Amino acid sequence: MRSSHPTFLPLLLLVVLLSGMLFVSCSPTKHVPDGAFLLNKVEIKSDAKEINKNDLPEYVRQMPNSYILGLFRLQLGIYNLSGKDSTKWFSRLVRRIGQPPVLLDSTLTELSAQQLLRFHMNKGYYDANINTIVNKRNKKARISYQIQSNKPYRVNEYKVNVPFEELETLSKDSVRSLVQPNMLFDVYQLDSERERLTSRMRRQGYYNFMKDYLAYTADSTGHKVDVTLQLRDYLMENRDTLNQTVFKQYYISKVIYNLNPAVSTILTSNKPDPIDTIQTGNYVVIGPGDKFLTFNALVSSTFVKPGTLYSDADVERTYAALNTLPPVKYTHISFTETAPDSLQCLITIAEAKSFTFTSQAEITFTEGYWGAAGNAGVVHRNLFKGAESLTLQGRLALEYQGDVIAQEWGGQAGIRVPRTIIPFINDANSRSLQGSTEFRGVFNYQHRPGEFTSTNFGGGIKYNWITGRQNHNLDLLDLSYVNFPWISPEFRETFIESGKYNKYNYDNYMIMRLSYSTAVSGYNPARPLRNYFTYRYGVESAGNALYGLYKLLDIPVDVNGFYRAFNIRFSQYVRGEINASFHQIIDKNNKFVYHAGIGAGLPYGNAEIIPFERRFYSGGANSVRGWGESMLGPGVYQRFSTNRRRDYNQVGDVKLDLNFEYRARMFWVLEGAIFADAGNIWTVREYDNQAGGVFRLDTFWKQIALAYGIGLRMDFNFFLFRVDMGVKLHDPAAVTTPKWILPKSFNDVALHIAIGYPF
Repeated sequence: MRSSHPTFLPLLLLVVLLSGMLFVSCSPTKHVPDGAFLLNKVEIKSDAKEINKNDLPEYVRQMPNSYILGLFRLQLGIYNLSGKDSTKWFSRLVRRIGQPPVLLDSTLTELSAQQLLRFHMNKGYYDANINTIVNKRNKKARISYQIQSNKPYRVNEYKVNVPFEELETLSKDSVRSLVQPNMLFDVYQLDSERERLTSRMRRQGYYNFMKDYLAYTADSTGHKVDVTLQLRDYLMENRDTLNQTVFKQYYISKVIYNLNPAVSTILTSNKPDPIDTIQTGNYVVIGPGDKFLTFNALVSSTFVKPGTLYSDADVERTYAALNTLPPVKYTHISFTETAPDSLQCLITIAEAKSFTFTSQAEITFTEGYWGAAGNAGVVHRNLFKGAESLTLQGRLALEYQGDVIAQEWGGQAGIRVPRTIIPFINDANSRSLQGSTEFRGVFNYQHRPGEFTSTNFGGGIKYNWITGRQNHNLDLLDLSYVNFPWISPEFRETFIESGKYNKYNYDNYMIMRLSYSTAVSGYNPARPLRNYFTYRYGVESAGNALYGLYKLLDIPVDVNGFYRAFNIRFSQYVRGEINASFHQIIDKNNKFVYHAGIGAGLPYGNAEIIPFERRFYSGGANSVRGWGESMLGPGVYQRFSTNRRRDYNQVGDVKLDLNFEYRARMFWVLEGAIFADAGNIWTVREYDNQAGGVFRLDTFWKQIALAYGIGLRMDFNFFLFRVDMGVKLHDPAAVTTPKWILPKSFNDVALHIAIGYPF
């Protein structure tokens, strides 16, 4: 039963949360000893225009206790709840959860100043100076690092003096060189150039070449610096040794796989232990009699090949290819010189567990109705010992609709092969793509009491591959057949025949689509405090191949003017979607996340409307969280009935999502969030059963829904459990009630329970 009495639950919870934070933040100096000072604030000021200010906190060796919202030191407050006696169980508990006060350490303060000054000098500001101001009051200390950069030093002329033709050619490549005239005399950039040259050399067979073999000399006049790249002096003293070691190319003589890491394999021997050994040409596999990977699976994932020049790039690709194989736990690659110009490669591979189990759950509460959904699956990582993955997954969803329960269940099965299987492409070219091929089948059953029963059969072929930090997915063929074996007479008469629902969505239909999607993340684990972008986009089309074939063969249309395949009308449309997020890192415990998502689809040719399951919806755990899933839009469309859990007209062809979240790590595994969402969906055409839903440039901005809320997350590293409570702020479809909302009932609140971040 819905609650109709006024309640300010969302606001009350927010007030309680903030009050609790304020309470535990009181008396921050409770456990600060006499004569010591709580480090209250650290400020870094630098006038260097060509230095990224976000890099500076990394060089400060002592930072204050972490804040939430810049106001509350929650972890310190929890720690301060403990008593003087640290042996009592309550004191031990809260001290373990909380964070002890950060006490001013003059040694670390001085070290931080030195590090900040050294960083500026390394960036070319050699005349920089730093003034460290420490203010102490009421057992609290504030530090201000004030850096005056002064005029920087810049590269005037860049020369290369290396007595080796190939290296000299690489060094003088002005297009790729990271050292350019008039750039800052940046030690980090100069070092990156050494790394670039070393990488190019080691990719061309020069196994012994190291970055430290290269050095710079600098001659400054005023603030202009002439830079010369050369070999280290000790190398130049013995040219014979130089040519025999540093500048000698190596070839791969043999590749040995050790599938039993507990057993040490002697590389220096050209005759490995023959027990449990398979040798084909210059490839050798050593391991248990029942080896967990076949010879072909190993070789096809190895880019270090006998008879070829050594290359760091081949080593990196081999690491990537082997470590992505499902049955591989870890890989280690090493080399031993077996001849003056030959290297023997040893690849040690540890086996992972054959079976893994997966599960995911989601619970929603919207407008007094509960819904729950869950997935469970099992994966066999090495079905035929060729790293083939078998996935079996089932799904169950229940939705409480007053007196009845709607249900949805289904499953899918798929086999993933660790290579790109493309007709007319040989194994060598297929292997170079470094991808996988997936074959899958899907079944879904949906029953809504008093309405209809539908089934969905499908399957397809999918390719996956990786380039750098970018993941690619190509659905070469995705076939889906939707069938309605039962529609209640009442539902058909009331909603379909009356025109309230689009009739096409309740006819049997077929979708044969081609799609491509990709995802990129700019997150760098080595620089976790750097801001970064992530984005993903996808495009798909359906029915074009069939439509073109039918046109070519001059196959007649049906009485309604549409083509049919196997007496089933097929869909034809194009659809695209883009999502981008920006992560603004405040510190290790606080961040702002901004997200924007747009999508659009257009039916044409053999279709008047995009199939229901390929249209967009708004609301839910990953959208505008003040509404339940598929409970918002399109546009200002009015739900035809207020006592129904689901209105099947609340889908569209255009989608806009704008989201903001403040995420704060609180204590233990708990993380809090404050968020604001905006968005809606629209149709691209005027549909009689979706009045007010069409997208128009002059009105769409007035139809954007707004919501806000709070969230609580539990981050267990391997998965994140999320609870979000969204509250309606602006409802563009409101007619009898104000569009701008002060929450008065549970109808204005949506509770979402999910796994993972919303974006």
